[in-house]
Amino acid sequence: MTDVAVSAPPAKASPFHELEVLWVHHWTDQLFSFRIRRPEDFRFRSGEFVMLGLPGEDGAKPILRAYSIASPSWDEALEFLSIKVPEGPLTSRLQKIRPGDTVLMGKKPTGTLVLDALTGGDRLWLIGTGTGLAPWLSVARDPDTYSRFGQVIVCHTVRNVADLTYRDFFTSGIHDDPLIGDEAKAQLTYYPTVTRERFETPGRITDRIRSGALFADLGLPAGFSPNTDRVMLCGSMAMIKETAELLDGYGLKEGSNAEPGDYVLERAFVG
Repeated sequence: MTDVAVSAPPAKASPFHELEVLWVHHWTDQLFSFRIRRPEDFRFRSGEFVMLGLPGEDGAKPILRAYSIASPSWDEALEFLSIKVPEGPLTSRLQKIRPGDTVLMGKKPTGTLVLDALTGGDRLWLIGTGTGLAPWLSVARDPDTYSRFGQVIVCHTVRNVADLTYRDFFTSGIHDDPLIGDEAKAQLTYYPTVTRERFETPGRITDRIRSGALFADLGLPAGFSPNTDRVMLCGSMAMIKETAELLDGYGLKEGSNAEPGDYVLERAFVG
């Protein structure tokens, strides 16, 4: 008999990227943003989401959640906006990350909040509540957005004024963007509303749609038209479902990657 060398089976490829944290910013005691290193081979469409998380503790499985990518598809880093849940399995730990730490990210981005899922139109509404602003940070910095739509309106509804993350960016910072700054200055409108504090545009976005205040404030005809308006929705389940019903009432049709339409929402988040 002769000894036969038996090679070990190849190691199974990890389904996750292990990526360095580059930057962390805490907006409030409930909201923070962070940027991570982008893998060279990672490609995504502006508005998509990806699974993101941390290794499990004491040998447990990794804990991951779906996060919309808040950076545009051309950015060299990947940015995310997150809430902080004190007892949350993931965010109770994720909120403590610092530059140099490592997070896990899935390798396959996906999602419906993309331009490909909409038919052509004149005006694009990006309506979000809370951290549902994240995909609009991506879509609003995509050059294709401004070539496809003459007007882009970012609506962000939060409880308190301090929760208006990226307010300065949408009112002025985006105008300095090297790729779409001039287009944003001419075509983008930022429309924040606050529900629990005094504010120039108070209340829920759905109430302002129903009352016509939203359209009056922007100098637009009341209501949404399937001939001109295209809408993306992201945020609380209540807002998404309520706004979708309003859009249906105006005659807009929901779209998808397979069949583009007049409005889209992310069903992975709605359930």
